[in-house]
Amino acid sequence: MGQLYLRENLTFEAAKMTISEGEENGKKSLYMEGICIQGDVKNANERVYPVRQIAEAVDTLNEQIKVCSVLGEVDHPDDLKINLDRVCHMITNMWMDGPNGYGKLKILPTPMGELVKTMLQSGVRLGVSSRGSGNVDPHNGHVSDFEIVTVDVVAQPSAPNAYPKAIYEGMMNMKYGHHILEMARESGKSGKIQKYLKDEVSRLIRDLKI
Repeated sequence: MGQLYLRENLTFEAAKMTISEGEENGKKSLYMEGICIQGDVKNANERVYPVRQIAEAVDTLNEQIKVCSVLGEVDHPDDLKINLDRVCHMITNMWMDGPNGYGKLKILPTPMGELVKTMLQSGVRLGVSSRGSGNVDPHNGHVSDFEIVTVDVVAQPSAPNAYPKAIYEGMMNMKYGHHILEMARESGKSGKIQKYLKDEVSRLIRDLKI
């Protein structure tokens, strides 16, 4: 039997998420930073991740970051594959602080990244979801052989629909939605387009009553 697909959600509050801006090579970027996986506590999925398992997974992921980009998506697919059309950020670093694995996510200038950036700047409180694999003891829920594949950006788990998904689908169903998506694709080329995108997505958030 192969390893299980493991996904764990954390709300904006539970992740102690902070949003910050940084500059790299003369370009400003937006970052999300907070807890990505909690250790030694039984979570909502009745699983317990021993601190040693998280620490080893964090070390492995950091080794991957040194040689290739570790990308994350909007929402969380039902497998471990990274879908490039849904990518919104890259993981720049992970580390341990107490029993928890923390991560720093750099929002990318992709269409979905620009939407996530606008939502964060508009006050939408997005959480994170670790995506990985491992074995789970059926008696006590303890996870072994744990591997983190990536960390995705998601809505609050209590929400009926993921904010990014609702906005994406809303755009496809509204008369000016396709225009906004095209703006997202072009937004990295112009400050005026970025401002227009922010205004239009903020209007879409209000129209969708999110």
